[in-house]
Amino acid sequence: MRMSMGLQARQLQTQKLAPRMIQSMEILQLHALALQERIEQEMNENPLLEQQDVDPLAPDEANTEAPTKDTRSENEKELVVDNDHDNKEDFERLQNMVSELPNTFDESFRRSANRMQEDADRRHDLMANAVSRPESLNDFLLHQLSEMDIDDRIEQIAERIISTLDARDGGYLRTPLADLLPAGHTPEDLELAEQALAVVQSLEPAGIAARSLSECLLKQIKGSFSHHDEMRTLIESHLEDLAENRLPQIAKKTGYSIDLIQTVRDELHVLNPKPGAMFMETYVPNVTPDIILEQDDNGDYQVKLDDDRVPTLFISEYYRKRLQDPSSTPAEREFIKGKINSAQWLIDSIEQRRSTLTKVAQAIVEHQKRFLDEGPEVIEPLKMQQIADKVGVHVTTVSRAVDDKWIQTPRGILPLKRFFVGGTQTDDGEDVAWDTIRLKLQELIDKEDKSDPYSDEKLVEELKKTGMAVARRTVTKYRKRMGIPSSRQRRDWSLSKK
Repeated sequence: MRMSMGLQARQLQTQKLAPRMIQSMEILQLHALALQERIEQEMNENPLLEQQDVDPLAPDEANTEAPTKDTRSENEKELVVDNDHDNKEDFERLQNMVSELPNTFDESFRRSANRMQEDADRRHDLMANAVSRPESLNDFLLHQLSEMDIDDRIEQIAERIISTLDARDGGYLRTPLADLLPAGHTPEDLELAEQALAVVQSLEPAGIAARSLSECLLKQIKGSFSHHDEMRTLIESHLEDLAENRLPQIAKKTGYSIDLIQTVRDELHVLNPKPGAMFMETYVPNVTPDIILEQDDNGDYQVKLDDDRVPTLFISEYYRKRLQDPSSTPAEREFIKGKINSAQWLIDSIEQRRSTLTKVAQAIVEHQKRFLDEGPEVIEPLKMQQIADKVGVHVTTVSRAVDDKWIQTPRGILPLKRFFVGGTQTDDGEDVAWDTIRLKLQELIDKEDKSDPYSDEKLVEELKKTGMAVARRTVTKYRKRMGIPSSRQRRDWSLSKK
């Protein structure tokens, strides 16, 4: 193969997004709380940005003559720093804006000392009432271990065992005991490790530090169970058969009756297969709706953007004056011009977010009006492309607009993505959402004869009777997603023998 070096000219067509467009898309994707954080960050970095503070808790103290979100002058909305013509037009527009502003502009929104003290008190109360961090699984076990009078060597190994337990894994011991001992350990050390494990397994919750499901359940069996021996037999030898509802096979191998096996199985349900999971911290996100849905007298829904806590931004009067002040240095002017551009982009991006999010949400609500009126069983198939075509934007804009956004409706606070569902067509050509099919599937299974439950093929036939033509693999997929067992697992053997 011949290799050579030389210069070549190639023509390529690439697409690059302007910084202003990138910022606009980023702002659109933010939910209300994230937008507030972004604004705070921008204000810390840009001294030209100022905000109109309105305290919703004290509306009487707000200045009624203060400019609202939409009262920026046309000069301010269209201001773009021009670097090519000595900024003459910019200076003229800035001078006009300065003359239009009231002399007390900055003072009208300044918080009083009492108001700032009230805010500090509210933050203090919030911190004082915050939920304390719950005790972890490891701390709970170590506390019990510290109260026991055992050999120091056994206690040290027990502490190592406890350190490996994870509440997210149910508190099982996944590490072999030999791996918890130093290299070159003796059979005596391994015996001490077994004793240490026995100590840990004697702690609460029962079943902790088990190495298998059967060991976990066996540690929880106490003399209070009326079928202690039968429970032990089923746990030690027939757990898989129980999980698959193969009760006749268990009866054949053990000689137990079907009724006895079902009774024992019901008692087994009292046991906890993941005893350590109760110490797992559950994160519940603080959902704040970005959109409020209101219904007028005609029954039509109107969306309202809930951005009252998003401050109205404007460009500082002081820096406007400094830009056209002859005493300002060239470096100072360049700095102010750059910050003005940055401030303008942010203000315009927030306004664009408000407009786009309102239009997208309104289009979604109008399409899913039946869902809001009657419930999830009548939700209609909806794709983001349909909303994009209706609003007149790109589908990626719709995706960013609904991402991590919530809407407060008469049916509760819902994510905007909840309104987008796939679907199929009935034999009559009518579009049906998958949510509707899943609800019908659940209804069929709830009403089936448990002595002879519907197979997936039978469910396909029953759905077809209602006009929903669905493939068997689709039924199987949604049945599993809904956590519904197979027909064999749903079968009630005590009814089958009658």
